[in-house]
Amino acid sequence: MNRKMKIEEILDQLKQDDRFRANIVHWNVIPAREAKSVSFPNDMDNRIKETLNRRGIVSLYTHQETSYNLIRDGKHIVAVTPTASGKSMCYHLPILQTLSEDTQARALYLFPTKALAQDQKSELLELVSEMGFSIKSETYDGDTPANIRQMVRKAGNIVITNPDMLHSAILPHHTKWVSFFENLRFVVIDELHTYRGVFGSHVANVIRRLKRICAFYGSHPQFICTSATIANPKDLAEQLTEEKMELVNNNGAPSGKKHFIFYNPPIVNRQLNIRRSTTLEARDITERFLSNGIQTILFARSRVRVEILLKYLQEIIKRKLGTKTIQGYRGGYLPSQRREIERGLRQGDIIGVVSTNALELGVDIGQLQACVISGYPGSVASTWQQAGRAGRRQGESVVVLVGSSSPLDQYVIQNPEYFFERSPETARINPDNLIILVDHIKCASYELPFKEGDLFGSAEIVEILEFLTEEQILHHSKGNWFWMNDSFPAHNISLRSASQENVVIIDITERGNERVIGEMDRFSSLTLLHEEAIYLHQGIQYQVEKLDYEEKKAYVREITVNYYTDANLAVQLKVLEEDQARRLQQAEFAYGEVSVHAMATIFKKIRFETHENIGSGPIHLPEEELHTNAAWISYPESVFEMIGKEDVERGLVGLAHVLQHVAPLFVMCDPGDLHVIAQRKAVHSGQPTIFLYDRYPGGIGLSEQVHKEMETILVQAEKLICSCPCETGCPSCIGTTDDGEKELALSLLRLAQGGSAYVS
Repeated sequence: MNRKMKIEEILDQLKQDDRFRANIVHWNVIPAREAKSVSFPNDMDNRIKETLNRRGIVSLYTHQETSYNLIRDGKHIVAVTPTASGKSMCYHLPILQTLSEDTQARALYLFPTKALAQDQKSELLELVSEMGFSIKSETYDGDTPANIRQMVRKAGNIVITNPDMLHSAILPHHTKWVSFFENLRFVVIDELHTYRGVFGSHVANVIRRLKRICAFYGSHPQFICTSATIANPKDLAEQLTEEKMELVNNNGAPSGKKHFIFYNPPIVNRQLNIRRSTTLEARDITERFLSNGIQTILFARSRVRVEILLKYLQEIIKRKLGTKTIQGYRGGYLPSQRREIERGLRQGDIIGVVSTNALELGVDIGQLQACVISGYPGSVASTWQQAGRAGRRQGESVVVLVGSSSPLDQYVIQNPEYFFERSPETARINPDNLIILVDHIKCASYELPFKEGDLFGSAEIVEILEFLTEEQILHHSKGNWFWMNDSFPAHNISLRSASQENVVIIDITERGNERVIGEMDRFSSLTLLHEEAIYLHQGIQYQVEKLDYEEKKAYVREITVNYYTDANLAVQLKVLEEDQARRLQQAEFAYGEVSVHAMATIFKKIRFETHENIGSGPIHLPEEELHTNAAWISYPESVFEMIGKEDVERGLVGLAHVLQHVAPLFVMCDPGDLHVIAQRKAVHSGQPTIFLYDRYPGGIGLSEQVHKEMETILVQAEKLICSCPCETGCPSCIGTTDDGEKELALSLLRLAQGGSAYVS
């Protein structure tokens, strides 16, 4: 193996490498920052101070001290600072101080993932042990043994769990937790920015249920939230908890020097403006860091990309370093496998990890020096989170963002000021989404009866209670609503996906030794687990032998082939109700309720390396129906005469492609959360229309925000198309290279903004 090089030497090499330098669009150096520290608070227990002193901590960062004082004053807070800035001390210290004064006090720590919960448990146990406090702290999740669960319920001062466990295992069984709820003083909500969209809307209702049970037992806990940088942390924390929040954002933590490189793959077809594959460029850059002993994380946009990149890198470096030194990390892996990878990264046995955004969060994975991001993650906030995984302990680090040919990536890569000067996006939730709200009213009714005049948080629910009574789920008697169903409601409600059920993936390679290797949400299984699909897991290829859609089981067998699969989804959309509309000169912007029918139709086999199409096959799966909300742009039928019927259709498809990538910039969501389709004749009006819809039942407010910001989105879409150097269209703007299509998309775009109907 080569001599292990310093990161500074590698960066010097990159600057002198003509090929690499030619593709750098922007090289930003973020200077190191000194710490801003203050003395320990006067009322802090000496045992806490002495423990911190032994760890070499002789003062607090400014944000830690501010948080401590506000919490001691009884305020609800949200602390917002960058990755690796000591946010956990914002809540550990005031809570431990309270517990040193009152041994009966209780605290609930909520983390979005089990990995984070385990991480925090280790840190907390070390602190408590060194301080000599008789404080019991334990995780309560699916892996907690039954005998320990009983101890936690009765005597746990600090219970560490996740929202899913609170929802399905703690709140429904609150009668086993009486002393805990009677004495609950603090609720910590860590990684607040992850509670957005469907997940955040569900969790807001879980918090409503938690507060309702606390009130029943006579407690009113303080909420302590921490978040990475987003545009509206205070607003999000207040929506989630329905409490008035104090914002703490006076970050005092130091940070090391960070190099942030925007890298655009070279153009391989100048006429069509097609660039070299992002996947291959990201692989080559990552391999360069790994070969020189630089511990590196490579982020990919999807599970499939993680597995493809992992396979490539393991092949390249197996002779130099061995395949075990680089691992994949994503949702769908079993918890034990993920813990092993986290440990390997901390100890340095694993020097490379390929991950989806599952490792964006603050799991302690040691001192990574380089971060390669394959394709723009979809939001400014998410990109900073991923970038924050490198240089976590103040050393020099580098982040390379490798652009793809998608319009969104090209816009961000070629407008670095958009990224570096724009504040991160706003996180949105909709706790009163009717489908989500009804689910949690059922759960809350099971936990405690509702009385006449009760609110559920800020939501008025009498109509829902009456509806559930008619459905014979609740029983109304003497002004109270009681649960009367045999079933246990929380068990069937998932907080994390639009569909409530996951498909379990079973490896049947060895007869008699079948094993579960992962799981996937039902909607994704249509395109990723159909029969003959190639499913990639930890770099190993499996072919799906059978998808039992009714039983929610996919049976896979290990296989070695030189391709992966990609499926098409046919979508039909109908407008059910128009709620808002505004007319411009030639177009109309509207928003309302829609019904979406989706069916997986065909899959393609795509060869590794060349990414050429080498075959296809049909998919036989039932249609999925989705009731949701959408924003849409409608054109008058006269546009057919102005431009021509076929040309209108081509222009709509090109414009829809651009909007699919631009709209998510203005709504904090993954591009996959907001879908865009074009219809030459919309079913409800017969007019040419482009729809942008929430890919979740009932909608979560994404398309409503798109409707509000439609004018701004269209201006940015026009800017993106006009700034693209291609002549007739390409993957970086309208998605196709058909002659004249770029001009047609621009024509429809300007028409929607009140301009002229045709561009010469």
